[in-house]
Amino acid sequence: MSTAQNPPVSKARLWTGRILSALPALFLLTSGINLALIQSADVRESFVKLGYPESLYVPIGILEFVCAAVYMIPRTSVLGAILLTAYLGGATASHVRINDPTFIVPVVVGILIWVGLFLREDRLSALVPLR
Repeated sequence: MSTAQNPPVSKARLWTGRILSALPALFLLTSGINLALIQSADVRESFVKLGYPESLYVPIGILEFVCAAVYMIPRTSVLGAILLTAYLGGATASHVRINDPTFIVPVVVGILIWVGLFLREDRLSALVPLR
């Protein structure tokens, strides 16, 4: 590792990153709770449309919730972003498989996850030096 320190992230960049990170995190946390516990009619309908059995509601909801929680913890946010990217990749593939035009939603959520993380995490800026 390099001994050079990265300059601290500005307050504006930090708060922009926090807000952009909070939006998809809250969306995924509530979605996970809805899937695992509430199982509303629209969630059940979506699962049937995507071809998934009812037995997967709870495991997928717990997985989504845990990945979003890992993302929200500052020390594990990069791991959480990687896990959520994999999760959202599966969601995208599920929608594309049935020609559902809403496949763009998990793509946008994934982009928000990484942009928010990039803005608030100076170590990530060092790995991906955009100039």
